[in-house]
Amino acid sequence: MPPAIEASSPPAATPKGIKNSTGISTPPDHPTARENTPAVKLSIENLSAWFASQQAIRGISMDVSERQVTAIIGPSGCGKSTFIRCLNRMHELVPGARVDGLVKLDGDNIYDGRVDPVFLRRRVGMVFQKPNPFPTMSVRENVLAGLKLTKSERMKQAPEIVEHALRQAALWREVKDRLDKPGAGLSGGQQQRLCIARALAVEPDVLLMDEPCSALDPIATARIEDLIHGLVERYTIIIVTHNMQQAARVSNYTAFFLLGELVEFGETDQLFTTPKDRRTEDYITGKFG
Repeated sequence: MPPAIEASSPPAATPKGIKNSTGISTPPDHPTARENTPAVKLSIENLSAWFASQQAIRGISMDVSERQVTAIIGPSGCGKSTFIRCLNRMHELVPGARVDGLVKLDGDNIYDGRVDPVFLRRRVGMVFQKPNPFPTMSVRENVLAGLKLTKSERMKQAPEIVEHALRQAALWREVKDRLDKPGAGLSGGQQQRLCIARALAVEPDVLLMDEPCSALDPIATARIEDLIHGLVERYTIIIVTHNMQQAARVSNYTAFFLLGELVEFGETDQLFTTPKDRRTEDYITGKFG
């Protein structure tokens, strides 16, 4: 088996290619058509993580570009979710878990002892696989939950923050007359957008999305994908997905993980049409996974 590839800065976008044997191509107006190479928002250097004695990811090195969408793909159990949980220090909340390596946000090491993990998670927000609105809270209270937790002075502008976050999450029109109703009473797709609004209310720099559409129907999935296209104008987004067509539709860059290692990382159009590693091609053409 050839060695895993440790990618650093993602390459600049290349001209659109032609669909090849992988069978997946990106649309002509795909966001990778942007000409300017973006700045690095997150820099990951030789990152490894364990659950007690079991190693989940090993030696991951890659740069995440600012205000771009980076997709993480790979079969179940390859370390995708563990990886993104290391990016806002949620992994360390698991008893016995540990991390080695560097993760730099705007050049600052997030694992420095002086960094407050709670404050970090305001800057690097997360949306989980299953919609998880707080069941005893109203729609309004769900949106404001993060600000209340951190006792932010921005609570003085609560009405404006609620409306702005819900508009960003494309949910305002659907819930503006039921802000005091339980968030758990919304549909699955609405609940997921409510969770996105909750994450956006604290004004993060980075938004992590761990398979946000896996529990949703195709219509709700399409709305989340449309939302991602709008949010990337302001936020850096990292999305874990099992759906390779989704990765091709929404992302600028894609990383392929296998057995806890980064096999290949590059511009999405290139990775799906002319992958450099045979294992990448085998995965995206369905030979395993």
